[in-house]
Amino acid sequence: MSLPFALTPGEPAGIGPDLCLLLAREAQPRALVAIASRALLAERAEQLGLAIDLLDVGPGAWPTAPALPHSLYVWDTPLQAPAAAGQLNPHNGHYVLETLTRAGQGCIDGAFAGMITAPVHKGVINEAGIPFSGHTEFLAELTGTEQVVMMLATRGLRVALVTTHLPLKDVAAAITTERLERVARILHADLVGKFGIAQPRILVCGLNPHAGEGGHLGREEIEIIEPTLQRLRGDGINLIGPLPADTLFTPKHLDTCDAVLAMYHDQGLPVLKYKGFGAAVNVTLGLPIVRTSVDHGTALDLAGTGRIDTGSLQVALETAYQMASPS
Repeated sequence: MSLPFALTPGEPAGIGPDLCLLLAREAQPRALVAIASRALLAERAEQLGLAIDLLDVGPGAWPTAPALPHSLYVWDTPLQAPAAAGQLNPHNGHYVLETLTRAGQGCIDGAFAGMITAPVHKGVINEAGIPFSGHTEFLAELTGTEQVVMMLATRGLRVALVTTHLPLKDVAAAITTERLERVARILHADLVGKFGIAQPRILVCGLNPHAGEGGHLGREEIEIIEPTLQRLRGDGINLIGPLPADTLFTPKHLDTCDAVLAMYHDQGLPVLKYKGFGAAVNVTLGLPIVRTSVDHGTALDLAGTGRIDTGSLQVALETAYQMASPS
C-alpha cells in the first residue's frame, strides 16, 4: 500500500492555500492530503476562480491513490478566526501549529510517507504568544531530534549548512569540531539513506577567503576543519576540501559532486538561489521523517491573486517523493 503525503498550507493569509489549490488542478503521482481548514480552501478557491473538489479524509480513511485532476484530499483542521488573504491574524497561530503537529505526528505514526510545508509567518505566531523560531526547530522538538541540518536543493545542486541563521560576527566561533562532525555525518547518512546515493561525494567550503591561504587569512581550516574532515574520511565519508568557496561553485567541481557543505548561510545559498530561484526546496536532514519545504515566504501581497509560481512547491514534492523511496 502506498502511503499518502501530508501537505501543510502554512500561514492562512499567505499564498500557501493558493499553492495547494493551484497544484490540485493537475494529477500528482502520489496521494497528497492537505491538512488545512476546508472552509478556508473553499473560500480561497472561489476567490481564485478555481473549481476544485475538496474530498474529506482523516484518520482511518486515508487515500492510497492520487486524487483526480481538479480535486484535493483535505483533513479538515478548523481555523480559530477568519482568514482573509493578505491580512495576518495572530488568533490563527495555534491553527498553523496544529496543522504542523498533525502532519509531523502522522509521519511518526506511519500514516504519512512524508510532509511538505508551505511558508509560515514566524512573527505572527510569536505575536500569538507562542515561542516559535521555525519549522525546523518545531519538527526537531516534535520528533525528539537533537541535531538537524538545513539543506537547500535545486535541480543539479544541493547545499547543506554547518551554521544557519547567525550574525556573521558569530560564525567563526560556531564552527567547532563537534558541530562540523555532526553536520557532516548527518549529511552523509541522509544522502545515503534518503536520497539513495551509495557513496556520496561531498565538497566542503573553507571558512575564510582562499580557504585560509595556508593560515595567512585565518587558521580555522588548519586547526578545525581539515583535521575533522581527515578523521571523518577514516570512517569512509568522502569529503573533499576545504576548498575556496569562490572557486568551488564552478562546473569543474560541481559536475562530480552530490552535495556542497557550506560553513554559513550566505556562503552557499546565494549561489543556489541564483541557479534555482523559484525552483528550490528546503530539506530538513537528520529527522526520522521526510520533510521538505518551499524556499520562499508567505507573499501576503500575492495571496488571492493567482499571480504566483508553483515551481518551488513542485520541486519540494518531487524531492519528498524521492526521499521516501530512495531506491
